[in-house]
Amino acid sequence: MSAPAGGPSLHRRRFDPGARGALDGVRVVDLSRLVAGNLLTKVLADHGAEVVKVEPPEGDSLRAWKVQGVETSWKTWCRNKRSVCLDLRRAEAQAIVRRLAAGAAMLVESFRPGVLEAMGLDPDALLAANPALVVVRVSGWGQTGPYRHKPGFGTLVEGYSGFAAINGFADREPVLPPMFLGDAYAGLYGSAAALVALRHAEATGQGQVIDLSLFDPMLAVLEPQAASYAVTGRLKQRTGSRSTNTAPRNAYRTKDGGWVCLSSSTQGMTEKLFRSIGRSDLIEDPRFRTNPDRLRNWEVLDGIVAGFVAARSTAENLAHFDAAGVTIGPIKDAAGLLEDPFVAERESLIEVPDSDMPGGWLPMHGEVPRLSATPGILARPAPRLGEHNEEVLSPLLGPEELARLREAGVIRG
Repeated sequence: MSAPAGGPSLHRRRFDPGARGALDGVRVVDLSRLVAGNLLTKVLADHGAEVVKVEPPEGDSLRAWKVQGVETSWKTWCRNKRSVCLDLRRAEAQAIVRRLAAGAAMLVESFRPGVLEAMGLDPDALLAANPALVVVRVSGWGQTGPYRHKPGFGTLVEGYSGFAAINGFADREPVLPPMFLGDAYAGLYGSAAALVALRHAEATGQGQVIDLSLFDPMLAVLEPQAASYAVTGRLKQRTGSRSTNTAPRNAYRTKDGGWVCLSSSTQGMTEKLFRSIGRSDLIEDPRFRTNPDRLRNWEVLDGIVAGFVAARSTAENLAHFDAAGVTIGPIKDAAGLLEDPFVAERESLIEVPDSDMPGGWLPMHGEVPRLSATPGILARPAPRLGEHNEEVLSPLLGPEELARLREAGVIRG
């Protein structure tokens, strides 16, 4: 994909099957579906772990999230992984998973609690066969408690956790996020927990089970709401883009119809902001002298800042405040990000070859996080369904047994 006229081109990167990362030699058997588990294992795969996706005959549910026929979600969250396709309703397929787990460092699953046990893949049995195994169990509500058997997608925990109650504007309905926020937090928390458990297993030989609900990480990132309520007895209200901790902080409309976000979270930054808009007098104004003063009078203060921003274009505002050292930034959409020189030069977005894409190149995020000695890798594109059946299973089963199980419909794809 080339950038629009006048915009920068994203760096084009090619997959290197020989690339090695810090987790080289760590095999992860991934039975998960959709976002949380796939994001968790993507972090590991991006740093060299051998992630074997065990998919059902219809494929991971993530494959169904297509945009004009292209599996954009699958392609971006499942790069660097291998795919094995098994019919897990069959006892012989379940036996293959047990054999894979016996030689793996980690197993990740996202079935409803109890399903793994029903398939004969009880974590206690897996640990008995491989005492150092790390088993990550992703579910909506956790493996314990009264909701353990309830289905749970990220949307439900985004509502239940208190996030939606504080998101949006006071005079409108609570707003659920337009992306996979609950799943993303679970995946990121889960990758950290998995690496902690892996470190322990490597040091002691003792594996363990990680009970990763979607609910707990979502609730955790909303701290300290519960503590604040216990102190004040008052609920946090929806305030749109305004902060209840500092002022001014908001999204402001520019003269040419764009939007900028501005925040002044310290006293020094606020004073710098006041000077930059020609209002040094506000520094000693009793309405705005301290942060508590500014929060009490936020509407008046917001009007002053909004008026200054509204009189200038987006580019003029950015140039003016950047020169003054004031914390401001543009509010961008996907089109704006693809045109942005910062995003291109830092390789926050890159392009990789993909024959399904118009022009033959797929934009996706670069490696996150960035490590100086052991950077992330781009070893292979997201796999086709069952693409690595032979590569992964032939050493385990032998070619004759592999052929027999494929003929019997146990191995698919």
